[in-house]
Amino acid sequence: MNTLKLTSCMAPNTDKFVKSLAEYLANRLNIQIEACLDISWQEREEGFDAGDIDICWICGLPYIWKVDKPISQVELLATPVLKGKRYRNTAVYYSDVVVHMDSPIRNFADLEGKRWSYNEPLSHSGTYVVRDHLAKMGKDYRYFGKVVESGAHQNSIKMILDKQIDASAIDSWVLELELKKHPELASKLRIIDTLGPSSFPPWMISKHVPVEFRRRIKHLLVEMHHDPVGRSILDKVEISHFAATEDKDYDPIRKMAQSAEKIEWAEI
Repeated sequence: MNTLKLTSCMAPNTDKFVKSLAEYLANRLNIQIEACLDISWQEREEGFDAGDIDICWICGLPYIWKVDKPISQVELLATPVLKGKRYRNTAVYYSDVVVHMDSPIRNFADLEGKRWSYNEPLSHSGTYVVRDHLAKMGKDYRYFGKVVESGAHQNSIKMILDKQIDASAIDSWVLELELKKHPELASKLRIIDTLGPSSFPPWMISKHVPVEFRRRIKHLLVEMHHDPVGRSILDKVEISHFAATEDKDYDPIRKMAQSAEKIEWAEI
């Protein structure tokens, strides 16, 4: 292969990392790799599903839906492992329940009847993990007084800051990157609860990419942290390394999804 297309359905604050990763892989493979980031995340996923895009970074929830199809055309490539101590050197992350620093809310129990935001309905970190938590409480979306879709974790953060909503479950890594970029937010936001851990969003690759090429790309990713150039790219986004994860590592997502789908969720 002489060219590949790569994309991401993750939060916009990771796009710069995705571009750097595409350049890194292109240099090591001596091929052209196009980072398809000038379209919406929905179009990116549609392009991957259609086979027009070869590699995609995606939430664990759509990952299990894609690989669990009777005839799946995609497979797991590798998964980032975050640096923070809370992640215990494993490919997991959390959903931090965030409120405004001025809010009187102190725990999840205080959220009954309050205004809640989620990033988008098919997100694990923003929606399904919350649905799973509510299901275990014997509740559904009506536990909250109002539920709104923000479109992205960063939008939910802004809504909290503007006091348009009371709380939201934010991808812990997205939150960390926002705090790193905007340290002043640390005095304006407060975490009142944490849901998870959950299996971290994996990188996937289309099976139409030749097997040997898939193996080479996977090897480059899992060894990237040993390369000074690769290490520099990972350090900028607080990633320790890529792990050679297996499909069974996403069984917890499958179980949470089954639990989440037992309860009703808000229809916007």
